[in-house]
Amino acid sequence: MTTGNLLIAQGGGPTAVINQSLVGAVLEARRFPAIHHVYGARFGVRGIVDENFVDLGQESRHNLEQVAATPGSALGSTRDKPDDNYCSNIFKVLKQYNIRWFCYIGGNDSSDTLNIVSEFARRANYDLTAIHIPKTIDNDLMENDHTPGFPSAARFVASAMAGVDLDNRALPGVYVAVIMGRHAGFLTAATAMARRHPDDGPHLIYLPERNFHEQQFLTDVKQVYDRLGRCVIAVSEGIHDANDQPIVTQLQQQVERDAHGNVQLSGTGALADLLTNLIKTKLGLKRVRGDTLGYLQRSFAGVVSTVDQSEAREVGEKAVQFALYQGESGSVTINRVGNYLVDYRLVPLSQVAGKTRTMPTEFIASSGADVTAAFRHYLAPLLGEPLAVTARLRAPTVSRVG
Repeated sequence: MTTGNLLIAQGGGPTAVINQSLVGAVLEARRFPAIHHVYGARFGVRGIVDENFVDLGQESRHNLEQVAATPGSALGSTRDKPDDNYCSNIFKVLKQYNIRWFCYIGGNDSSDTLNIVSEFARRANYDLTAIHIPKTIDNDLMENDHTPGFPSAARFVASAMAGVDLDNRALPGVYVAVIMGRHAGFLTAATAMARRHPDDGPHLIYLPERNFHEQQFLTDVKQVYDRLGRCVIAVSEGIHDANDQPIVTQLQQQVERDAHGNVQLSGTGALADLLTNLIKTKLGLKRVRGDTLGYLQRSFAGVVSTVDQSEAREVGEKAVQFALYQGESGSVTINRVGNYLVDYRLVPLSQVAGKTRTMPTEFIASSGADVTAAFRHYLAPLLGEPLAVTARLRAPTVSRVG
């Protein structure tokens, strides 16, 4: 049997449960005599090329369990987009440290990196098993029913929207929340779970799976406002026009791009400003407010799904088991069985790498401004414990004296 060392790294945006996957993998790896050392790379693949490693075999189980329950990426992360040359350097370091198993916790870009590194190893006839451990709040990984990190982020945005709706009910007006999701609207759609009564917000939900039309948006807002005297709106940061141009770019002549070449959507309040100004100027409404939830969605402490915690831990454990027992590179996937159980499978990296999953048509209302009961049914078991219960006064109105 192959012997050597195992390396773990974390990439992309942190989540509330990514450290569960890290700790699950570390503790499982320490059970196998074939694994001599369990190393962690600081700050993702950047830490590999810089040889910035920590020896996770020397962490106490007690401290690891505390880290597991802590949001954020304990090893640190990176937004580096490795090309072939970058991956060649990664592979050289892996060989120097006798890394025979490489587990990378991340999204579709992370799986793409693993795919390239795995190919270098194959060409060099080097025995390396590369395992992708899924993570992303966007819930946009192919071959997965859902992705660790998403349920907790969904729980947060639903809770936040429930609070915003109570505020908006007390001081009526129009409120716009911009939520993460470049190509997939799952997280924005999760705000629908905030509703308990027919007139609860969000009253309108806009997703990147549908083209955004300015005039229809204004018509939708006016109709809700005329009916309720207020309107709460959830909008994905990735909404775009019929030409597939992000709406946010209509505000900025120069747009910032990340390491992957994507227009920077999350680090700015521009879209919220654009939409609130549009409502004010076109509809003549005065009390219009907007927020960009931004990083709050990713690692918010105290609003974590217990289901998400459990599954994030298990994908880390399964990654090591697949690596040692099957000896094949691949991506761990979560698959729904019945209502509600999951099982875990290993699929080829090529089936996940660089691909994006979007919301199915049956999850999106025909109006294009809401979600369906099918989506709510899909999401409900992922949220863990019930969301906070809100109540309304029931006292009858007192008749006027005058």
